[in-house]
Amino acid sequence: MIQHYVSAGERPAVLIVDDLSANLELLEAIFISAGFEVLSCRDASSALSLFESSNIDIAVVDVMMPGMDGYELCRKLKSLTEKRFFPVILLTALTDRQSRITGLQSGANDFISKPFDAAELIIKAKSLTKLKMLQDELEHSENVILTLAVALEARDPYTCGHSARVGEISKKFVSFLGFGAKEQEQIRKAGILHDIGKIGVSTDLLCKEGKLTDEELEAVKRHTVLGEEICKPLVSVKGILPAIRNHHERWDGAGFPDGLGREGIPFNARILSIVDSYDAMVSERPYRNGRSAVTVVDVFRKEKYDGQWDPSLVERFIDMMVMNGRDETTPW
Repeated sequence: MIQHYVSAGERPAVLIVDDLSANLELLEAIFISAGFEVLSCRDASSALSLFESSNIDIAVVDVMMPGMDGYELCRKLKSLTEKRFFPVILLTALTDRQSRITGLQSGANDFISKPFDAAELIIKAKSLTKLKMLQDELEHSENVILTLAVALEARDPYTCGHSARVGEISKKFVSFLGFGAKEQEQIRKAGILHDIGKIGVSTDLLCKEGKLTDEELEAVKRHTVLGEEICKPLVSVKGILPAIRNHHERWDGAGFPDGLGREGIPFNARILSIVDSYDAMVSERPYRNGRSAVTVVDVFRKEKYDGQWDPSLVERFIDMMVMNGRDETTPW
């Protein structure tokens, strides 16, 4: 049996799962009084169906249920939400240490023993739903700015897709270097966002053929600092701000905006510098044709000690290109 109680206004929605009617009714009353929208059911399979068809913010699940128990239901709920934050509170009469450990291993965000204190339960539930709201807002803001970065390039057919390619190639490169999934995702986002500051540069200037004046060149250079400022409010991308700001620094210290050199340049910025250059050279531009991947690799071999890039990273990038068999027809 599934019950659905809706309070007026926009309220956090709680899914309550307990096989005992008395427990279910008590929990329903507690959460309705606290201003929650309440959805409830008495078994795990009904809970999963309800979860997939409703917008639920938190689940409060009894551990001891026939068939699928609360631990397994918690694992399945976490699996369904994948990378999104979805809080689960487990309720149980079991008080032994192993039961609590099993609950935490299943992914539960809290583990409350019966008989429980109603005020404590509500405080914990509200805290977790507030955290979920903040996480959802953060994810939305990040998605908006990533989409904006991609849309920005649509202004110029010659750079369309550049940032997405830089992100993907950079991700492959740091994977080749032996870094894990977290670092790979960070550099992918840095690649997508590295030119976001160009939103503050006029399209005419970005698409101008021929040599830029000194004033125009300074305006274009400013995109690195502006990109950092645009992304700074997002806590989730804080770790990649140096890559966005410093991807135009040079190994010899002659780059911008800070004139950093050698190991003083953030590692991810050195990665982006190489991949950004690679994609720029293989791409069509209004003033020249794109070069083949083989030709670009030859450029890297010849110029790796000329001061633009970290020579040791250039060597590893060449190794990756050779290992992946890049040829004339497959720039990436």
